Amino acid sequence: MLNLWFANGEQRRFDMTPYLDFEVFQALKDQNVFKTAATFLGSVTWSNNSDLSYDTLYLGGIPY
Repeated sequence: MLNLWFANGEQRRFDMTPYLDFEVFQALKDQNVFKTAATFLGSVTWSNNSDLSYDTLYLGGIPY
């Protein structure tokens, strides 16, 4: 799960589980890699060069 805060003040929770079966995200099953998450230009990126766009995170996130 990613807990996200957006510039418009909204908070959303994004479930990464469905993405972990895609090859590019499989390394994120390792918690040490998952914990490398960082923001870059509105996207979330990881040390293995995988990333998710702002749109994907916002539209797929659940407000909380």
